[in-house]
Amino acid sequence: MVFDTLHLAIIIFLVVGFLFPIAPLILGFLLAPRTSGGDYLMPYECGMVPHDRAWGHFGLNYYLYALIFIAFDVDVLYLFPIAVHYKFAEGWLPFIELTYFLFFVLLAILYFKAKGIFDWPRRIQVK
Repeated sequence: MVFDTLHLAIIIFLVVGFLFPIAPLILGFLLAPRTSGGDYLMPYECGMVPHDRAWGHFGLNYYLYALIFIAFDVDVLYLFPIAVHYKFAEGWLPFIELTYFLFFVLLAILYFKAKGIFDWPRRIQVK
């Protein structure tokens, strides 16, 4: 096997590719200021002094709304590729598929509305 410039270039790129993410970590460790004690170990709450423990309780309804938001957000993400590709599509099949998809999204919204998920309660009773 003959060692030529292609092999040298591959070795250089491998070394640089390994050092590129490692160098900032090493530099940060060597150059970063060191702090300990005092307010450093106190939990951060948007620049305000915390008045209770860091992991406070929050209402369960926030969690439900977050799950519903993520579910419908993912559904909307499916619409972006369809919108981009729709102008290149031929025939009625893409329109029917899109209508079919949006129909089931609408059914999900109506189901959640019928179950009362979109009503904001004062407090959800956990049994």
